[in-house]
Amino acid sequence: MSKQGSDELIYALDDKPETVPAFYAGLQHVLASFVGIITPTLVIGGVLGLGSHVPYLISMALIVSGVGTFIQARRIGPIGAGMICVQGTSFAFLGSVLAAGFIAKSKGGGPEEILSLIFGVCFVGAFIEIFLSQFIGKLRKIITPIVTGVVVTTIGISLIKVGMTDLAGGMKAPDFGQWHNLALGAVVLVTIILMNRSKNLMVRLSSILVGMVVGYAIAALMGMVNLEGAFNQPMVSIPVPFKYGFDFDWYAFVPIAVIYAITAIESTGDLTANCMITKQPVTGPTYLRRIKSGILGDGVNSLIASVFNTFPNTTFSQNNSVIHLTGIASRYVGYFVALILFVLGLFPIIGGILTTIPKPVIGGATLVMFGTVAAAGIKIIAREQLDRRNLMILAVSFGIGLGVMLVPDIVKEMPKLLQSVLGSPVTTSGIAAIIMTLILSEEEETQPQTKQAWSEEHS
Repeated sequence: MSKQGSDELIYALDDKPETVPAFYAGLQHVLASFVGIITPTLVIGGVLGLGSHVPYLISMALIVSGVGTFIQARRIGPIGAGMICVQGTSFAFLGSVLAAGFIAKSKGGGPEEILSLIFGVCFVGAFIEIFLSQFIGKLRKIITPIVTGVVVTTIGISLIKVGMTDLAGGMKAPDFGQWHNLALGAVVLVTIILMNRSKNLMVRLSSILVGMVVGYAIAALMGMVNLEGAFNQPMVSIPVPFKYGFDFDWYAFVPIAVIYAITAIESTGDLTANCMITKQPVTGPTYLRRIKSGILGDGVNSLIASVFNTFPNTTFSQNNSVIHLTGIASRYVGYFVALILFVLGLFPIIGGILTTIPKPVIGGATLVMFGTVAAAGIKIIAREQLDRRNLMILAVSFGIGLGVMLVPDIVKEMPKLLQSVLGSPVTTSGIAAIIMTLILSEEEETQPQTKQAWSEEHS
């Protein structure tokens, strides 16, 4: 079924493939996205100490991803792009969600209070993306590719510390940094690198999943896997709206609100790439309607995610490569993707087993994933013309954002709300980039003309 190297489609967007090829294509989408869907929950659960709640949260992440993918493929009214847009937990929110969790923790809150606050602010924040989806054309004039690139790069850089900490054994681990942790993380990292060099696209897309499986198997042989309690889970996970309650805090909300605005623009790029691969228009009113509906779908799916106890969703970009690989662009494949994810989410024993993955295995994988996020941001920036104006925006934004990350005490004398907003390197760099974009006028391309005039004068 591989269509590698061909631009032709076996099944177009509205074709209905047979059940077997549709299921197989759907399974490939799941394999390509599975680690991305579950990893943010594993990271958040580990950092915030959510313990026994993590299996349920993983189940909800899978179920909501399935529901969101169905909405995008089916297109319910104006909601959904009507394409295979696999939905999954967004890495972009990881830093802001952790910050919200620490705010609840600082008030003496336990796991339920932490989750109540996180899901509360994410629920309200989803309305920002829902609102902005209707003005996506105008928004792109403010949140330019340079702004998006700055934010995405800063997200990746700020998360690398989390990946490296896990690779060494996890925060406050008694064996932190010991050779067995570093060696295990290195095995995962090397496996991912070797598989990513393959000429087979599906092998590359599965590299992180396989790397974690190899790492887990070696960890089990080393006696680093503890399955005690992993199978002590309910038979089925039942989605319960706001299972942990509903809380809200402005200090936690503002950084998350900024990320919702940024991800609306980021998803525009993923949806546009999907349109190109599936031979759909990338200009004109049909394209604009599809983009608006897709971003609206992202916002609604993040709203559903908050209600059913998981973290904000977004459109995954790696699934565009799966469409190219299989030559199957039919949106009906999205139904099978949704079904597989939903069924996987029904069984909390899957989440229970995933919580036994040793920290170095997670760290080896997330180090690559977070680094890839940073590299994606650099790629966005590299596509733009880096004139004096854009270079100044980059310099100031990175300088302020990364400066706050390296010297967090710089904001400790500010009011608490400003500490919450400006204490986040992602939020700070994003706000700085937006302000610089608005106040710096576009440069006229006078430099080539100046050079030509100088040459004529001195010839």
